[in-house]
Amino acid sequence: MSGQYITTTIHRDLDTVIDLLVDKQQIFGMFQGESEWGPRALGNRSILFDPTNPDAKDIVNEVKKREHYRPFACTILEEHAHEYVVLGQLKSSPYMSFALQCTEKALEEIPSLVHTDNTCRIQTVNREQNKNYYDLIKALGERTGTPIVFNTSFNLHNEPIVETIYDAIHTCNNSEINQLYIPEDQEIEIPWSLINCKTVKVDNEETNRSIV
Repeated sequence: MSGQYITTTIHRDLDTVIDLLVDKQQIFGMFQGESEWGPRALGNRSILFDPTNPDAKDIVNEVKKREHYRPFACTILEEHAHEYVVLGQLKSSPYMSFALQCTEKALEEIPSLVHTDNTCRIQTVNREQNKNYYDLIKALGERTGTPIVFNTSFNLHNEPIVETIYDAIHTCNNSEINQLYIPEDQEIEIPWSLINCKTVKVDNEETNRSIV
């Protein structure tokens, strides 16, 4: 069967992505726009997972081939940040630069993202900053009741963050990250060699003529 060689599925439809994140507990890579410059992944080159899964840290550490004790961060809709962390004098944290004290709500809903000192390193996002990422988190929150996504850099242990679509597919094909989300408004070109050797397929490809 030719399908047995396909390891990565590219998704363009947000509803499908949310279904797989919540119902199937799938780990996703998210690829869009230009790569971020700096120490954090902020939604353009990110690995995403359901933050309400109590075993999320262990699951993603294993997939990324990292030590089991290493912590993770998350992205939260800016308007809900105060419900989960103590912002103090901060109004937002768009670059994931601060580890903030968690509230009881965070301990209850996202225990795998709370560090041993009761802090959580968060990124806040609003729709003006990153429309596609905001819409994903909002849709995920509508399903889980938690307006947060588990977010870590799109790379495996000791490897650089992905830059190109080829890098993204290569990373997925060399891990258990079998799903890749590229929003519908993004034009991409997938190397024909990857499609021809059946290492990638596009969900509902007939509706995405920008993929060649």
